[in-house]
Amino acid sequence: MRFYEYEAKALLRKQGVRLPDGGTAEKPAEAAKIARDIGAAVVLKSQVLSGGRMKAGGVKFADTPAEAETACAEILKLSIKDQMPVNVLVEAKAAVAKEYYLGVTFDAVAKLPVMIISDMGGIDIEEVAETHPDHIAKVHLSTLHPFSDFHAKEAVASLGITGRDLNQLTRVLAQLVRTFLAYNLTLAEINPLAKLDDGSFVVLDCHLDMEEEARERHQSAVLDGLGIGSDETRQGRPPTEFEKRGARVDQVDHRGVAGRVVEFDGNLGLVIGAGGGSLTIFDAVQKYGGRPANYCEIGGNPSVLKACELTKVILSKPGVDKIAVIMNVVSNTRVDIVARGVVKGVIESGFDPAEKIAVFRIPGAWEAEGFKLLEKYGVDYCDRTVSMSEAARRAVEKIGK
Repeated sequence: MRFYEYEAKALLRKQGVRLPDGGTAEKPAEAAKIARDIGAAVVLKSQVLSGGRMKAGGVKFADTPAEAETACAEILKLSIKDQMPVNVLVEAKAAVAKEYYLGVTFDAVAKLPVMIISDMGGIDIEEVAETHPDHIAKVHLSTLHPFSDFHAKEAVASLGITGRDLNQLTRVLAQLVRTFLAYNLTLAEINPLAKLDDGSFVVLDCHLDMEEEARERHQSAVLDGLGIGSDETRQGRPPTEFEKRGARVDQVDHRGVAGRVVEFDGNLGLVIGAGGGSLTIFDAVQKYGGRPANYCEIGGNPSVLKACELTKVILSKPGVDKIAVIMNVVSNTRVDIVARGVVKGVIESGFDPAEKIAVFRIPGAWEAEGFKLLEKYGVDYCDRTVSMSEAARRAVEKIGK
């Protein structure tokens, strides 16, 4: 789950990270007031979840409150990658002497969190890694031993940074690591961290992503305080109403998973999952020329109600001609329960299961009972002798008829 910049900075502030003076404005007059309170030049930034704000015109500078008001009005009307800003972040403009990059993420190869620091901030870290790898330092974090500021100091010192800068950068990097650990983040980066003319350091921009599975743990203590609802899924954009409805389905009860819905512009609805199966099936549908209407995940033995409500949400999407129900071989998910839920959802949506379900491929526990139910309603189903890829092909073929 991705945070807006102003939300990310609020979390960093809790760890003691220094930020520019400022606030958020939802109206141009509010931006003028913030600029007036600051009493100096300001920078105004569109609050969207996508990147590319500067190139799109979503970042502007103003020397006076009147200029800030005008700039805010322009930003609030500007769509960036089909996203309108939720507000505008207005902050004091900094007198920058040098920029750094600080980051914490997971190293998929080492299977450990890793700190990353570069003395070339303000540009994409991937570009620095490719063109100036000697300007990047990486130090892995232990998952067994507690984090110590000394580990951060090792990373900073490895770039040849000494003296007061070493101590200040160590403190900020350690604060970033603690933010990463405290909120179960998958990514925490400050880019750039600015060294000002007076020698102090301040965060100019940052990016935080939270692990989706950690949301429930932090909902009441963190997310509610930021105004982030439990049904507000976020990736590179705000959630659609369709996705919010999908998230609410998964909150119906604690049994299993039936949600994590992502909306796409297609005509084949997908009820898919099981041990990474969702991504495999989604790719297979596209491979055979199909156009998925959604991505989702179902598994862990969801209730009939969950399977039913998820099916109804998917079928409510305009343009969905049929649905494909495909999972890997299941052991802890009952085939008959999923079948009952899906069939019930189709019928309650006003459709004939035999016509609306392109294919049902879930082999495993209680499959005989599930297949018997599907036969009753004339649904085309297949067992484990048919691969997930082949089931996806058959579904796409039926959509094409």
